[in-house]
Amino acid sequence: MARIVRGQILSLKEQEFILAANTIGASKRKILLQHLLPNAMGPIIVTATISIPEAIFTESFLSFIGLGVSAPMASWGMLASDALTALKSFPHVLVFPAVSICITLLAFNFIGDGLRDVLDPKMRK
Repeated sequence: MARIVRGQILSLKEQEFILAANTIGASKRKILLQHLLPNAMGPIIVTATISIPEAIFTESFLSFIGLGVSAPMASWGMLASDALTALKSFPHVLVFPAVSICITLLAFNFIGDGLRDVLDPKMRK
């Protein structure tokens, strides 16, 4: 995330509208708040949206192998881990947490891809 934001800010600093703002005497704070941050928000939002599924999957996996949240708290990984003991008798108990994880991860990925398509100025024609 930091590399993406830094790269975006460095590329925006070389644009002509920043040079024009410097020429008319705008302060560095005003340039940052009114020009750089609004133009860098697109990649920041997209990166955050795409990194959410990674965090969900990591938490679910760690809970599945027993390194995640403790027993009184619910987690999809813990539900899937508990369902393994009753897999032969009740296979649907494992299906629900697995399908929930998949749907959530796909939803966040589709939202991130959609936001990237909408907010990326290079994709516009």
